[in-house]
Amino acid sequence: MAKIDFLRRLICPCFSPSRTATAVAAPTTTKKRMSASLRDDIQEDQDKSTTTRDSSSEEESINNDNHHHSHQLLPPRPSKSMVIGTIYGHRHGRVLFCIQHDRLSSRPSLLLELSMTTHLLVKEMQCGVLRIALKCGRLDMRTSPLYSIPLWTMYCNGRKVGFAVQRRAKDKDRLILKTIQLVSFGAGVIPSEKKEEDDDNGEVMYMRASYERVVGSSDSESFHLLNPVECSDQELSIFLIR
Repeated sequence: MAKIDFLRRLICPCFSPSRTATAVAAPTTTKKRMSASLRDDIQEDQDKSTTTRDSSSEEESINNDNHHHSHQLLPPRPSKSMVIGTIYGHRHGRVLFCIQHDRLSSRPSLLLELSMTTHLLVKEMQCGVLRIALKCGRLDMRTSPLYSIPLWTMYCNGRKVGFAVQRRAKDKDRLILKTIQLVSFGAGVIPSEKKEEDDDNGEVMYMRASYERVVGSSDSESFHLLNPVECSDQELSIFLIR
């Protein structure tokens, strides 16, 4: 019961007239030259103004094109959403990590069986930080959907600890998820219907909470535990990297 109490404490405690009027009139030819000069000056000013407007328009067009291209070169922003994550397993059996978009559904979107026992998981969580990285380097799986990869190399807090297997939910898994479907945040134990010592038929420990799902690209995705404000500052993240 110490492990159960630890899990419960962990997850339940996060824009004028002119003067020249009397002067002698200048020859007519002079007036014509002055008018022609004036017209030339006006025409020159108009040409300069037109050239300036054309230059400004070209600069604005170039700036808009550069701005457009800069937006095209920016990488896509990661998309974020909230999902329900459940970690469960028998006391000395392997841990399973389940992702659901609808907590009332007994069909998980992703189910991973980790090569880690419940006892070891609780021990790792006691330090306050748990990061599980699942990596796949198979060339034949580059174009496959991320959730369809059957086998992952597993790292726990930087240490390689074996593998994780993606599998379909069995009747037992659906029964467990149906039993705790009304639980949105918490940890506990599901008692066994059969009083046997075999772990496969024994009590099931579970920890259920909301996770932030971050999709970086088609080759990377991660899940991060969301702690309520009044709860402990436990950090738990699971990464899928191809």
